[in-house]
Amino acid sequence: MNPNDSIFDNLGGAEGVHRLVESFYAKVQLHPRLGPLFPADITPVLEKQYQFLSQFFGGPALYSELHGHPMMRARHMHIPITPERAEEWLECMKEALEETGVEEPLRTFVLSRLAGPAHHFVNMPQE
Repeated sequence: MNPNDSIFDNLGGAEGVHRLVESFYAKVQLHPRLGPLFPADITPVLEKQYQFLSQFFGGPALYSELHGHPMMRARHMHIPITPERAEEWLECMKEALEETGVEEPLRTFVLSRLAGPAHHFVNMPQE
């Protein structure tokens, strides 16, 4: 991990973020409680996630350029997100980071960076 580079660059730029998103959503789709929350055609979700994570990790502002301000909590209000689902989402991301070869300390740093937003999206009580 190069501390002078962005997370985006440390993950391998566009190619690395694409790999991470693809690995992540393969896990999400198979997850018994997360998978049903997503559409059968996951392609648009993959693309938006790539755009958002690129921007969130310090790369190009693709999401804002194409969709305006992220307002991610508002955009997720129609999805029932519980604290447990936030943790399951993070676990899928942890597995994807491992699968794509992201090493420590970058892996832990990325997860800690995503934990705040994951829990901020919670809009339902515990199950």
